[in-house]
Amino acid sequence: MPTQNSSGRGSGSTATRNPPGNQTPNTPDISESEIARLKVDELRSRLRSHGVTDTADMHKDDLVKALVKNLRDGSGPRGGAGSSGGSVRTGQHTSKSIRYSQEITSIDDEPDRPGRSLVTTDHEVIRRWAEARKGVPTTVDGSEHDGHAGVLRLDFPANGREARLREISWDEWFRAFDERRLNFIYQEERSDGKQSNFFRLESPDREDG
Repeated sequence: MPTQNSSGRGSGSTATRNPPGNQTPNTPDISESEIARLKVDELRSRLRSHGVTDTADMHKDDLVKALVKNLRDGSGPRGGAGSSGGSVRTGQHTSKSIRYSQEITSIDDEPDRPGRSLVTTDHEVIRRWAEARKGVPTTVDGSEHDGHAGVLRLDFPANGREARLREISWDEWFRAFDERRLNFIYQEERSDGKQSNFFRLESPDREDG
């Protein structure tokens, strides 16, 4: 595989036409060297989540180039910002944890390995993940505004109800989740294979998430 350094220098590569830095509004800087470190199965999985399915005969070099081009073109997974189809939202403050998490677009997707960081906006994936852990949708009491849910949380009452959390319906929770263009970062299992309750809600539009 031809080596590309971080400045994009080299001959005959499409990467050389893209100067370093964020050249596309609301598109995070794409690191080809980081993507090149992914395994072939991970590259194919990420391309599938972006709607690229004809990858069976592609070598790793081609997979890397295809994913880099897809990300630079801003071709995200199928579905709009308000869709429940798992479309990961990107913006000015998209974090590295979003960019290097495995995208889950439906309940049929599975983590590549235990402990894998995952990201989704699919409503059914989120609901099933929470309910498998007896989690309920909540908002921070007192943070509501104009009759809408305030700060969103998931609570796990089996561990003791957190103070100031008020349970709301899934419909209300997902309505706020979509309106604020949030992403759901989570784990299914810890690296030791035990069930994980880790999750985080993150906005690509605000530094404070």
